[in-house]
Amino acid sequence: MKRLFGILFLVSIVLNSNAQLLWKVSGNGIKQPSYIFGTHHLASLSIIDSIQGLRPAFNEANRMIGEMVLSETQSPQSIQLMQEMMMMPADTTLNMLFTTDDYELVNKYVKEHLKFDMKDMPNLRPAFISNNIIVMLYLKHHPEFNPKLQMDTFFQSQAKQKGKKIIGLETMEFQCKLLLSSTTLQRQADLLVCTLKDINKAVDVTQRLTTAYMNQKLDTMLKISEEKEQSKCDPLPEEMEAMVDNRNREWVKQLPALFVEDSNFVAVGALHLPGKNGLVNLLRKEGFLVEAVD
Repeated sequence: MKRLFGILFLVSIVLNSNAQLLWKVSGNGIKQPSYIFGTHHLASLSIIDSIQGLRPAFNEANRMIGEMVLSETQSPQSIQLMQEMMMMPADTTLNMLFTTDDYELVNKYVKEHLKFDMKDMPNLRPAFISNNIIVMLYLKHHPEFNPKLQMDTFFQSQAKQKGKKIIGLETMEFQCKLLLSSTTLQRQADLLVCTLKDINKAVDVTQRLTTAYMNQKLDTMLKISEEKEQSKCDPLPEEMEAMVDNRNREWVKQLPALFVEDSNFVAVGALHLPGKNGLVNLLRKEGFLVEAVD
């Protein structure tokens, strides 16, 4: 879980200036402002009406930009791709990656929360198991949360209804590779065991991140995300680079031209916004005026 959320901690004025979810981008030669909004996959949609200026910003923009075009994930090609990428090579099975005790521990949670036995799906990638168990555990603690009413999906659905063009900064293939194959299979297995051996902490981190988001506190989310245990369970620097910083840099290569073309509502994960390598700071370095919408 921490691999998904861990990024560098910025203190003092950097943090204080980034405790916002909605930002206006102007200047630097663009004729109409665009907006950047930080989303959170486990947040309730109830937050939308409590964020000053969010609906007007969405309605004002002519285009919607997300991490990827979510409707494309439903195509037969995308479903086939996901099915292929969630599986390990045929010569590698889950019982090869865990000790006997750890295999039993993981299988216990898989049977309880994902409703299958690992012996029936021996080639499933550990990262796929990890990502899904965290979500299922969150749902167990928050049965009121409906994953079908997820925030990124909501905005793209609304954009489609309003006839707005939807643009993806990444492809589904890229995101699948990032989540499922950017680290070795053994590293995935080790991180999964780390999560399940301290499951209460994993759930606590998830809940605290979501609470901080619902309170619109990016600074608090950032502090939580950089917590470390000084063990092999901590995210490696290169893992964090791949998950957050490198993606931000790639997005900032695309966004200026998109801002010049038209007005946009950009919705990406909230932890892509703050910090010295966050979108707010990187766009400012590119010469844009990026202001919190109060």
